[in-house]
Amino acid sequence: MFERLLASFQNIFKIPELRTRVLFTLGMLIVYRVGAHIPTPGINGEALSDFLQKQGGALLGFLDIFSGGSLSRLTIFALGIMPYISASIILQLLTVVIPHLSKLAKEGERGRKKIIQYTRFGTIVIALIQGFGIAVGLEQMNQGAFVMSPGWGFRFMTVITLCAGTGFLMWLGEQITERGIGNGISLIIFAGIVARLPAAVAQTFDLYKVGQLSFPLLVVLTVVMFGVVAAIVFLESGRRKVPVQYAKRVIGRRVYGGQSTHIPLKINTAGVIPPIFASSIIAFPATIAGFFETPWIKAIGSQLAPGSLLYTLMYVGLIVFFCFFYTAVVMNPVDMADNLKKYGGFVPGIRPGQRTSDYIYSVLTKITFAGAIYLAIVCVIPEFLIYKLNMPFYFGGTSLLIVIGVGLDTAQQIESHLLNRNYDGFLQKGKLRGRTT
Repeated sequence: MFERLLASFQNIFKIPELRTRVLFTLGMLIVYRVGAHIPTPGINGEALSDFLQKQGGALLGFLDIFSGGSLSRLTIFALGIMPYISASIILQLLTVVIPHLSKLAKEGERGRKKIIQYTRFGTIVIALIQGFGIAVGLEQMNQGAFVMSPGWGFRFMTVITLCAGTGFLMWLGEQITERGIGNGISLIIFAGIVARLPAAVAQTFDLYKVGQLSFPLLVVLTVVMFGVVAAIVFLESGRRKVPVQYAKRVIGRRVYGGQSTHIPLKINTAGVIPPIFASSIIAFPATIAGFFETPWIKAIGSQLAPGSLLYTLMYVGLIVFFCFFYTAVVMNPVDMADNLKKYGGFVPGIRPGQRTSDYIYSVLTKITFAGAIYLAIVCVIPEFLIYKLNMPFYFGGTSLLIVIGVGLDTAQQIESHLLNRNYDGFLQKGKLRGRTT
């Protein structure tokens, strides 16, 4: 198995186009990691990083995951790619309620380019707002001890720097998508998370060396991590196949149709959107409360801090809610049933039209509930190990979801290039399935 996998990686560099795409992607990711260490002008980065790690709270720690550690150091990529993700999610939600955007989404390539353009504008607007908020917050934080020259000059410079960093990352992601191996934005987030994994592993072994972590506990942590990874790989690739039969049609002397296929409904249609939304909503008031000294505000913040019962219940509830909400936004059983009826397709045993849409809705509801429970368990496991059992588990559920999901998608892209040129892929039988299959 190892020899076959090694041969598959060697085949990547035998195809000139694929080799160029892989090397281009690696080069762009190196540029991203170099920029993640360039500090924003006018700020005492070391003192700010120490302060944020002590007082920043859950939200800053959560957002720091997506910036690859740039937010805690406030580098030029401190905002990361989150403004682009936020703009994309907002556009997807507005597509449902605004007829113009809904029409653009159905116009193919032209409409897609227009929506991408709107997303870019939205990204810049969000980055400008967030950059100004960070600049003002830094001047007021700890009586301005982290800002060398406060004032409008500092605010202007900080806003321009952070907004330019986000714009550059957005361009970098689009270049990787077009000239690399695809999934540019996802790969940037992937690189930021993976860059912090070696430090997390080293910190775990340091605890073992100094005696704070026993060997049996280290084995348990390793088994739990591999078990969670295996479960995520299995469920992220999971599909519920709804069988579809197409009726035969006679046109002239030829018979068309009569084929059997299926509609692949993903178990986790929403991806990592529910944990991101849930964590952001809960962590925001807890983070704001951390900067106040009022007793009742601090009491509310402590109840919403990770590890508390209220936090866990709200976290699970919001994950389940956003799983159903986002699935309802991106999947429309009525449109699916209408398209099947238009092209002569039907689900065996189900009448076309309303009955088909009701059946698809019923199946989608069941698998969405299963996917929501799976997401909640994966995201709560680190909280349970850290705060209930006092185990140093540094591999968060959301981080693992992103890393594994992007890894599957990237491997699928490479697999497609290899198979199209008659090379063996990563698997001997069948085809590697990613989330975007």
